Amino acid sequence: MVVPCYRVAGPVLEVLARVGPEVARVYCVDDACPEGSGRRIRESVVDPRVEVLFNPTNLGVGGATMVGYRRAVEDGADVIVKIDGDGQMDPALLPQLVAPVLAGHADYAKGNRFWDLDHIGRMPLVRRLGNLGLSFMAKASTGYWQVFDPTNGYTAIHARVLEWLPLERVSQRYFFESDLLFRLGTLRAVVVDVPMDARYGDQASSLRPWRVVGEFAWKHLRNVVKRLGYNYFLRDLSIASLQLVAALALLGFAATFGGWQWWWHAKAGITAPLGTVMLAALPAVMGFQLLLSFIGYDMAGVPSRAVWPMLPRHRHR
Repeated sequence: MVVPCYRVAGPVLEVLARVGPEVARVYCVDDACPEGSGRRIRESVVDPRVEVLFNPTNLGVGGATMVGYRRAVEDGADVIVKIDGDGQMDPALLPQLVAPVLAGHADYAKGNRFWDLDHIGRMPLVRRLGNLGLSFMAKASTGYWQVFDPTNGYTAIHARVLEWLPLERVSQRYFFESDLLFRLGTLRAVVVDVPMDARYGDQASSLRPWRVVGEFAWKHLRNVVKRLGYNYFLRDLSIASLQLVAALALLGFAATFGGWQWWWHAKAGITAPLGTVMLAALPAVMGFQLLLSFIGYDMAGVPSRAVWPMLPRHRHR
């Protein structure tokens, strides 16, 4: 288990006290915490399974998690769970979280706080709205159309899959979970949602949605382009590849030609001929239909067979 620690000196002790016997090792990564979370853990926790790692500088939640991931892989872990130290995630849910991975049904399991409608109302409104928008963007950028709540930090991953991921390229801060999903998609790894309930107390989240929305939108767009290039033009070339090219070409022509004709006729103060209007409208309709067809193909192509049983234990770089 990996527990990134930053400003969680109080609640992390309760989290560690509730870790069950099914966990072999617990790696608490003090990410240059100003509250001295790592030092407090060493002073207060006597559990021999707990090991504290110290980052000399703050790497962010993703960077701290990957430090713990690498140590767990070095120590021979099979399934690695990541849980936040703020007390919002119940360690008692760990067996349900790792079950799909251990059974060979999934490579990566993550919590979903939106599964139970009765519990959604407990989530602060800002987080609720932010997660709705981020979830849709993440679906498009990762290709995992069936998962929700992409920023959920309660996760489990098989070590064999982790060894094949380019962790040095994964975003180190708040975009970590979404970027990791994108990287899993490049391996065709199976990702599943596990229902969970989060507890929201008096903790103040360091994530400010209005500060990261632009960064997230840009990074999701970047990953969309990368994913489509990898899946539809480098690794494979299918009818969906042709649909995407045709859709973009038709929509681009409709937007360019239609926009120019609208501007020119508006400036001249005359009505555009019906033929000109149709020349712009028909490509737009056809392009939109082809785009919908491509999206349907993409949604049907979500990975369904776990890859970790087929991967070698150690990747040779």
